[in-house]
Amino acid sequence: MYEKKTLPNLNCGLDLVGGVLYGKWKIRLLWFIYKGYQRPGELQRKIPDASRRVLNIQLKELEDHELVTKIIYPVMPPKVEYSLTEFGESLIPVISLIGLWGDEHQERLRRVIMKPLTEQR
Repeated sequence: MYEKKTLPNLNCGLDLVGGVLYGKWKIRLLWFIYKGYQRPGELQRKIPDASRRVLNIQLKELEDHELVTKIIYPVMPPKVEYSLTEFGESLIPVISLIGLWGDEHQERLRRVIMKPLTEQR
């Protein structure tokens, strides 16, 4: 497994939040768990561009950072569900505001995201 070679900068709130939420799918995972998609297969269907391995790694990191809990039911085949902790739920209003900001500026954001890709051609 990958190990960081340098210690993270934890001097301000933005650095701390980045350290916890850095990862392509983490915000979406938190949002979908909040919306009721709790099983790994459900989350995979909601984020089909992500591999199961990457989702599992990011779910484990969210669990390590105390944002989600993982429940393993003792049945065959094994059943796993994720839920937000109280700490994780405290992020939902922030994620919602970020989503609203993205909706409000979607045309501009699409343009600036696609600009470097079209310049490469």
